[in-house]
Amino acid sequence: MTNELEFLKKYNFWQGIFPNLGFARADYLDKISNFINNKLIKVLVGQRRAGKSYILRQIIKSLTEKSVNPKNILYISKEFTDFDFIKTYKDLESLVNLYKKEIKPQGRIYLFIDEIQNIEGWEKLINSYSQDFAENYEIFISGSNSKMLSGELATLLSGRYVQFEILPFSFEEYAGFTQKEISKQSYLSYLQSGALPELFSFSNEEAKRNYISSVKDTVFLRDIIERRKVAEPKLLEDIFAYLINNSASLVSIANIVNFFKSKNRKTTYDTVANYIGYMQDAFLIHKAERYNIRGKETIAGNSKYYMNDLAYKNYLYSGFGLGIGYQLENLIYLELRRAGFAVYVGYLGSKEVDFAAVNGGRIIYLQSAYLLADADTALREYGALEKIKDNYEKYVVSLDDVNFGVKDGIKHLQAWNLKNILKP
Repeated sequence: MTNELEFLKKYNFWQGIFPNLGFARADYLDKISNFINNKLIKVLVGQRRAGKSYILRQIIKSLTEKSVNPKNILYISKEFTDFDFIKTYKDLESLVNLYKKEIKPQGRIYLFIDEIQNIEGWEKLINSYSQDFAENYEIFISGSNSKMLSGELATLLSGRYVQFEILPFSFEEYAGFTQKEISKQSYLSYLQSGALPELFSFSNEEAKRNYISSVKDTVFLRDIIERRKVAEPKLLEDIFAYLINNSASLVSIANIVNFFKSKNRKTTYDTVANYIGYMQDAFLIHKAERYNIRGKETIAGNSKYYMNDLAYKNYLYSGFGLGIGYQLENLIYLELRRAGFAVYVGYLGSKEVDFAAVNGGRIIYLQSAYLLADADTALREYGALEKIKDNYEKYVVSLDDVNFGVKDGIKHLQAWNLKNILKP
């Protein structure tokens, strides 16, 4: 018990002394702060190294600035090997009880548990604490698997949690961190780099490449191969490379199976579908289904896949022929996700609209174009939107130096200003 208490003292901030908390993720902090001081469980999910741990510690700092006694805050991270002894929810409960006995917090306890999915049966204890009327807990947890709150667990905690998806740096965050102006040039630098926060602590391209490779390998090994008992790790990585090479393009599982068969690699539809699902669960990729604009319903079949971070393309698979236009489309997809939209590929008859984005009662249609270089390109990009007869917002987003204003109710938007129209 002595060692366990020393570990708690090592990683907690009970003396009011904080380590480097990283770049303040103001948008996330603002969203989460709206749900503080109630019994709702705050759940942060996202890919490893996207910044969840920093955000949790930034929340802790903000609580102490609002007069919460640091000793009322308990932080435990399963990322640290010192906490390897926490294997089940019983171990976690014993540690929380040790904290209460030795530190003697008075009043509400703020419980922060990072990468909680690595604790067997964690949901039993969290559910118990969330309903405990004898003691007052406020709970913040994080995890690197999108399914950590699904199925029976979602039913168990129904109405008692709120979830936040943490993505790598937005362009605005990138510009703030690097102290660059919001401009086309800085946006192009962002597009040609990556957005995982720790990437910017490395000064040269080789170090950045090694870092991104290690992140990818860690996610594959710890969040997919070990957890899912993957039989063919090489096939898993090759499918990932295929999806990056075809990012923002319509693909089907059958297409992928046939591609590998053409390379004399035998696989099955179910294996490919499962491996893609595992990568989605680990937030390496995102899937955008097709959406019938007229019928307001999804369409089965081909889908588009987007990278969680362009760093995978830029540093690991840069030889692939993924042009700037596809990278731009990927960034627009991620920005829509950050703003809380469900994002689909829109269809109206034979016309495709890059994005039909839905957030509550708000629907936005967007076309992504590298440049509106000539009349044919403009006709193609505006033409699909012109076919939509409803009165929802419509935009063409590009990297043009000039803003072309409004045409028949369709607004042109330079990509580096996209966030301006996504604010509530």
